[in-house]
Amino acid sequence: MNNKKVLMQQSMRWFGPADPVSLSDIRQAGCEGVVSALHHIPNGDVWPIAEIKQRQKLISDQCLVWNVVESLPVHEDIKTQAKGFERYIEQYKQSLDNLAQCGISIVTYNFMPLLDWTRSDLSFELDNGAKALKFEVAAVTAYDLYILKRPQAEASYTAQQVSDAADYFSAMNEQDKQRLTRNIIAGLPGSEESFTSEDFLTKITGYAAVNHQRLQQNLVFFLQQICPLADSLKIKMVIHPDDPPYTMFGLPRVVSTAADLTELFSKVPNISNGLCFCAGSFSIRADNDLPKMIEQFGERIFFIHLRNTQRQANGDFYESEHLNGSIDMFNVVSAIHKISNQYQRAIAMRPDHGHQMLGDLNKLTNPGYSAIGRVKGLAELRGLELGIARSSIN
Repeated sequence: MNNKKVLMQQSMRWFGPADPVSLSDIRQAGCEGVVSALHHIPNGDVWPIAEIKQRQKLISDQCLVWNVVESLPVHEDIKTQAKGFERYIEQYKQSLDNLAQCGISIVTYNFMPLLDWTRSDLSFELDNGAKALKFEVAAVTAYDLYILKRPQAEASYTAQQVSDAADYFSAMNEQDKQRLTRNIIAGLPGSEESFTSEDFLTKITGYAAVNHQRLQQNLVFFLQQICPLADSLKIKMVIHPDDPPYTMFGLPRVVSTAADLTELFSKVPNISNGLCFCAGSFSIRADNDLPKMIEQFGERIFFIHLRNTQRQANGDFYESEHLNGSIDMFNVVSAIHKISNQYQRAIAMRPDHGHQMLGDLNKLTNPGYSAIGRVKGLAELRGLELGIARSSIN
């Protein structure tokens, strides 16, 4: 009898040749795979085979494998179904075909309107001197009400949130306002677009007719067009959950809860319709039971982001150490280990984000993607999983 346990495939995100973290660094961290994307290609354009192969060669030259695409962006016109959006779906299909020809079979994407992941503070100082990413509701509300000045924005908030935002804004100087604006809309690592406040406000109007139900319908339509091809190409389309998983700037979110996932997988049951399980994103909502979600949707999980968050009052949160925070990471990794062995497949995992710490405090780094904090997280997660695998519990 073969008692060998299936473990997660350890990977690290790499943003390409300009990334301050090198492929050599990633290899030294003990990773097997690299998670990457062609960020220089505009959203909606086809990813040419030559460009894909060039990125593959850069990675393989360091004895690593490009095992996951993160992300192949979905053009905003697809999300709103603006006139002529069909051509972007056809171009998306061509990119998938090109990736399949190059042997890449896991493709991450998201369906968040306009903004990818969002934080208000990119250098929140922890008690130990390390720096973390933070989301503060009062800061984001202040931006919406007093800097962006979105029409009827006040209706999106409670009276207490409006009051807190007014206090927050009154304490800001001009530099604070510029920094907050940059943090929210200038494009964080992995985001494919950035805006000025004027551009962002204009783009929001394009979603005027798109509510939660309509965005869900548009996501289902997109997958109904894409998944038959992905099935034939043996590509897994893994959707990244909303981050944070609730409405912002009046824009709907449709991948935030177990109910959202149940709806999505029931409407599009294709085998290619999968999930990127981001523990950190789902954890921001206390009503998301992460181990239960892993068990429920395990058959659909083909890529995993592991990071921890510390939830605070009023919806605030900051990114904590990987093993300490609002997530019981032992239970989460135990659930992942169970489904990995149930389905007998090594699921690609990357330690998501990491604190800026030690020598990286004096270096230029991508927010959330400095080397040392992620390597620390990877080492902790690797040890945790190995302990679970060797215990009698499993």
